[in-house]
Amino acid sequence: MNPPATGRLLRHENAMTVQPIRSKEPSEELPRTASLLFAPLDKRAFGAAIGVATGLVIFLVTAIDLIRSSSPWIGLSLLNQYFAGYSVSWPGAFIGLAWGFAVGFCAGWFVAFMRNLVLAVSLFILQTRAELDDTRDFLDHI
Repeated sequence: MNPPATGRLLRHENAMTVQPIRSKEPSEELPRTASLLFAPLDKRAFGAAIGVATGLVIFLVTAIDLIRSSSPWIGLSLLNQYFAGYSVSWPGAFIGLAWGFAVGFCAGWFVAFMRNLVLAVSLFILQTRAELDDTRDFLDHI
């Protein structure tokens, strides 16, 4: 008689068969949604998106102010302190569009860079801690 196999007994067509129990170890792969969560941002694409949005906001605010009122809003004219050549006028709206894109691109690129850096450092720390926890009792098995 053979030694009993470990596993779960299943009844199939009046015969006893042994099916091994599968361990529920964590898989090495992440689900697609989780891998998208930890994917790095493309710095140029994120910078371009933020730049376009910022430039359009400055252009539209200037254009709406020019269309709605005869006298320009004093708060909007303060942008010329930050953007050389900007004024509350149609040429100034286009200059504001260019400056807004440039500033928005730099800000978006930096935000994506910092997010990627923080995420990479955090994942490295988590992975290192997990590896240290796995090998903590290494000498106990020798």
